[in-house]
Amino acid sequence: MSRRVRQRVDDNGVDSPQRYLVISDDDNDLAPKAQDSVDWTSLSYDTVLLLFTRLNYRDRASLASTCRTWRSLGASSCLWTSLDLRPHKFDLSMAASLADRCANLQKVRFRGLDSADAMVNLRARNLVEISGDYCRKITDATLSMIAARHEALESLQLGPDFCERITSDAIKVIAFCCPKLRKLRLSGMRDVNSEAIESLAKHCPQLCDVGFLDCLNINEEALGKVVSLRYLSVAGTMNLNWRVAAENWEKLPRLTALDASRTSIDNVAVSRLMKSSQSLRVVCALNCPLLEHDVNVKGKLLLAMFNNAFKFDDNSKKTPKDVFAHWREMISKEDKSIDETMRWIEWIISHSLLRMAESNSQALNSFWLNQGAKLLLRLMQSSQEDVQERAATGLATFIVVDDENASIDCGRAEAVMRDGGIRLLLKLANSWREGLQSEAAKAIANLSVNANVAKAVAEEGGINVLAGLAKSMNRLVAEEAAGGLWNLSVGEEHKNEIAQAGGVNALVKLIFRWPNGCDGVLERAAGALANLAADDKCSTEVARAGGVHALVMLARNCKYEGAQEQAARALANLAAHGDSNNNNAAVGQEAGALEALVQLTKSPHEGVQQEAAGALWNLSFDDKNRESIAAFGGVEALVALAKECSDASTGLQERAAGALWGLSVSEANSIAIGQEGGIPPLIALAGSEAEDVHETAAGALWNLAFNPGNALRIVAEGGVVALVQLCSSSVSKMARFMAALALAYMFDGRMDEYAMIGSSSAESTSKSVSLPGARIKALKHIESFITTFMEPQVFAAAALSSAPSMLAQVSEKIRIPEVGHLRCSGSEIGRFVTMLRNPSPILKACAAFALVQFTIPGGRHAMHHASLMQNAGEARILRSAAAAANMPREAKIFAKIVLRNLEHHQAECSKGKKSIIL
Repeated sequence: MSRRVRQRVDDNGVDSPQRYLVISDDDNDLAPKAQDSVDWTSLSYDTVLLLFTRLNYRDRASLASTCRTWRSLGASSCLWTSLDLRPHKFDLSMAASLADRCANLQKVRFRGLDSADAMVNLRARNLVEISGDYCRKITDATLSMIAARHEALESLQLGPDFCERITSDAIKVIAFCCPKLRKLRLSGMRDVNSEAIESLAKHCPQLCDVGFLDCLNINEEALGKVVSLRYLSVAGTMNLNWRVAAENWEKLPRLTALDASRTSIDNVAVSRLMKSSQSLRVVCALNCPLLEHDVNVKGKLLLAMFNNAFKFDDNSKKTPKDVFAHWREMISKEDKSIDETMRWIEWIISHSLLRMAESNSQALNSFWLNQGAKLLLRLMQSSQEDVQERAATGLATFIVVDDENASIDCGRAEAVMRDGGIRLLLKLANSWREGLQSEAAKAIANLSVNANVAKAVAEEGGINVLAGLAKSMNRLVAEEAAGGLWNLSVGEEHKNEIAQAGGVNALVKLIFRWPNGCDGVLERAAGALANLAADDKCSTEVARAGGVHALVMLARNCKYEGAQEQAARALANLAAHGDSNNNNAAVGQEAGALEALVQLTKSPHEGVQQEAAGALWNLSFDDKNRESIAAFGGVEALVALAKECSDASTGLQERAAGALWGLSVSEANSIAIGQEGGIPPLIALAGSEAEDVHETAAGALWNLAFNPGNALRIVAEGGVVALVQLCSSSVSKMARFMAALALAYMFDGRMDEYAMIGSSSAESTSKSVSLPGARIKALKHIESFITTFMEPQVFAAAALSSAPSMLAQVSEKIRIPEVGHLRCSGSEIGRFVTMLRNPSPILKACAAFALVQFTIPGGRHAMHHASLMQNAGEARILRSAAAAANMPREAKIFAKIVLRNLEHHQAECSKGKKSIIL
């Protein structure tokens, strides 16, 4: 979509045409009156034609469909002199539909083998220029057919990726079929033999620009016979014999410039060429390891690097910012076709810089920081669109350190920012040329991994630019824009701005627009939505925009693991906001959502498994979701995942244990997890050194331990040792707390009764494990855990006085802040109230301690827990416990604190009701 035509959005968020009114204070009659509508058909032919030239092909077609006049104008031959087919699926059917308009087509840019095969069907006999990339699979047959159908061809470029399947035979066909050829640039050929080159010399008398880049072998002697050559590039070709090359190329009568970058050229060859050739003015030799020192020849220019630094003219104090102007000055004294030469220099330097960026050599770090970034920014201001694109691609590439982990070099990124690169990239992104939009958006996306650069992008209006590009019908543009929004949405400060710019809607629509075969678009759109969904307000926007349906569709139907992973992560974040919105229930109610997530836990890709398990963990906090997950086979899938992930990442281990923790809230699910074999892997995870992993596993075992059958399994599998270890030595107070509660559940007497009733498994367990011994060990460590929070002087004073200030002091000493995030059901709270009547004084104290943690004011769910206790009449039992003679001292104090907490929450609740009435 063209960014030249801007619209203003009214207060309701509806696009309205922008109007300009000029009002004169002196004479109101001179002011034009606002019109309700504009008669676009009244515009002159030239005006509309100019408008059409600024639109991409899709927008031209849309505009041409509005009326008969514009349909005729849209078919004007002057609008179809060039085609950029790279972002489109250009196949035989599309070629047939465009053929009628291509009689005067002169320039085509395409991408990939399918587009190359279809090009001959355009029937564009007058084509002058063909440029293709992603040409690795193009064969001699395809290239020969293209050449045979386009005899008027003057320029053919394939690269920068390697054309490995093209041989010298195809070059001979090109030479024979395209006698008007002036420019030939091919990358990555294995062998360019003498017959092919001599055919070019014989049949293409106007051939002045040849580039055989990154080839394995080139016949140096034959190139000396192409007497029409003015510009020659053999960059990246390491097997050249430079003695033979210099001997033959110095005789070329018109050779003006030579590119030997990234080759084995040495000082001897450079010196011979520059001194012996009468016509040679420029030698470019970037990143040549054997070129050890400068070669000075009056009136000639050597562009080279020494000690990983770009060499400029010795007598010049010019900086890289104006070096192109300086070079132009030096060459123009001798070269009448200076404009052509400078365009060639820009092209070959942009190509070499991109190749150097792709090599990711740390040895070039100083060059990139001091010179390379500035050179790329200067090339982005070239008049050549392909040079601008390649420079933007170079910027996007040279800052990347590790592509897999999205790691960039912050120093390089900030060098781009310091030199005005952000503003320049945004200017290119606002161009009407979609190729520039795509590459600029890619560079902005990569740079935005750095927080400082992301801030600068936002301050320069980059979020609005990217949100606009994300609406593009050009897949490549939309993909890179989505990537930019993905990286920017990492920053909390940018999330709401993205939503306000329409980014959420644009990202959701991308998933619907390209549901199949566009993996990059889907992954980036889902990734950005996942980041945005982590914010409470933005998550509501995502759901309102149809994001739940889009993400579930992606999780169900997409086969690309990157998109699956991000879709699952987005659903996990949507479901993570608890009571603050209804997204958790909404995701569960979306048809196929839970079933798809269960299936994704079986993916062969660990990242997909991790995010799917995380989503199921969050969704299991909803009662209906919990049962539905189990009905779709969630218990079996997650137990299998927990068994498999012993050697996996800590993230996957944590989420597998967490999902089982969430499901085990249900008694039926808890029993099913035990019967399915879920206890041994959870015990193993409880022994992990990773705090998040053993903490989550302890939570799952806590829930499971309430069932006496599961409690016996935990004992039989050595779980007492693991829980005792956690209870006594984990650095996480939360893990120690939940391990103590699990042990308390296991040894509250119900397991003994279950063992005495006697199933066969219970009998075998009781025979193999000494339950009394395990009980003594467990109670000892529960007591030790509680004692660590009891400061003797404070507790002694609290035993003598129940003053609110004293109870508050005890409460502050024993508080575990993380427990405030736990949300218990009424039955779970009831278990601890019942435990207050247990014969064991240690379990009484443990129960009262737990109830204090769940009701301390300030906890996220403290009010919820207090309401459950008030509604169940638990205050009476607590008062009895606080006054009972057989209650341990610490349990009495804890019971008094719980009663105080309940009174506090009741007062807060009453205060809230009064404020509502008022």
